[in-house]
Amino acid sequence: MSLNHVRPWRNIYRRKSRQIMVGNVPVGGDAPISVQTMTNTDSSDVRATLAQIQAAAAVGADIVRVSTPDEASTAALRQIVRESPVPIVADIHFHYKRAIEAAEAGAACLRINPGNIGDAKRVAEVVRAAKDHGCSIRIGVNAGSLERHLLEKYAEPCPEAMVESGLDHIKLLQDNDFHEFKISVKASDVFLAAAAYQQLAEVTDAPIHLGITEAGGLVSGTVKSAIGLGNLLWMGIGDTIRVSLSADPVEEVKVGYEILKSLGLRHRGVTIISCPSCARQGFDVIKTVATLEERLAHVTTSLSLSIIGCVVNGPGEALMTDIGFTGGGAGSGMIYNAGKQDHKLSNDKMVDHIVELVEARAAEIEAKEAAEKAAAGAVTAAGTAAE
Repeated sequence: MSLNHVRPWRNIYRRKSRQIMVGNVPVGGDAPISVQTMTNTDSSDVRATLAQIQAAAAVGADIVRVSTPDEASTAALRQIVRESPVPIVADIHFHYKRAIEAAEAGAACLRINPGNIGDAKRVAEVVRAAKDHGCSIRIGVNAGSLERHLLEKYAEPCPEAMVESGLDHIKLLQDNDFHEFKISVKASDVFLAAAAYQQLAEVTDAPIHLGITEAGGLVSGTVKSAIGLGNLLWMGIGDTIRVSLSADPVEEVKVGYEILKSLGLRHRGVTIISCPSCARQGFDVIKTVATLEERLAHVTTSLSLSIIGCVVNGPGEALMTDIGFTGGGAGSGMIYNAGKQDHKLSNDKMVDHIVELVEARAAEIEAKEAAEKAAAGAVTAAGTAAE
C-alpha cells in the first residue's frame, strides 16, 4: 500500500517526457522506469548471447542491449531477436551499415550518435531503415567520446559540451522527421553526469536514459551508480536506467531494481530490511539474510520482510513490513504478520518457515490482483456492451 497520500515527503514528481516504444516496452511518459543491461558475450555467438539475455530477463530486465560491431554480429542478431524474451537494442558506434542491418534484423532500438555515422545522406538512410522496421533510436552521448570541435570549444568534457552534442544529434533526427528517440549523456564522473543530465532535462522532452558509465566493479560501481542515478531519480529525472558494472549483467539488473525500490519508484520481489547484527543478536543475521535472499529470489511479487536480530529495533521495523522476524532469546524469536505479533518460532526452523510465509503471502497478493483485474475487465466489457 502506498503511503504517499499521508506522507507527502515521500513523493517524487517525475519530469514530464513524451513516450516512445522500445519493442513492446513503453519508455517515458507515465510508463514505469525500465531497467536495462547489456550482454558482454561475442555477439556472433548466438547461444551464449541468448543465455545472458535470458538470465537477465529472469531477474527482471525489461530491455537488453547487444553490441553489433561487425557483419557477423548483425547477422546473428536476427536469431537473437527472434528468441529473446525482451526487446533488443543494437549498439552501433560508427558504421551506418551496421545500423541498417540491425534494423532489418528486427532490433527494437538502435543506439547511435547520428553525427558519428557519416554525412546527412547516411543519417537519412539509417532513419529510413528505423522507420521502415519500427525501430526507435537512443542517442548515446558519452563524455569519453565527445566530438573534437566540442572539445576544442570547451577545452574539456563538461556538461555544456555534452548537452550541446546531444542537441546536435537530436537535430539530425528531427531534420529527418524522426521523433522516436531517447537520449543519454553519460560520464564516469558522478558530478559531470548529474550536471549534464540536469541541464539536458531542461531543454528536451525526450525520454532520458540514465547511466553512470564505466562505474566500476560490483561494489564500487554499485555505490557510484546508486549515488549518481539515485540523486537524478530523486529529482524526477530518468525514464529508463542501466547500471554499468564490471560484473555479470544479471547483477546490473538486480542493482537497478534495488535503486528503484529504495526510492519507491518500482517494486519487484521481496524487499528485505535487516540489521547489520551485533552482540545482541539472537541468531546469525548475516547468514540468515544471505540464505533468504537466495531462497526468495524466485518471488517476483512485491512485499517486505524484516529480519532483525534483537528486540531493540525489531518490533518497530516489523510494524512496517508484511512479514517480520525479531530475535529474542533462548533460541527463538517472534514472527510478525502484517505488523502484529503472530507466533513464536525456534531459530532452527526460521528460514524454512519464513520462506513458506512469504510464498503464501505472495500467492494471496497475486490472487487478489488477478481478481481485481478480472472485475475491472468485466466492468469494461459491460460498459462496452451497453453502448
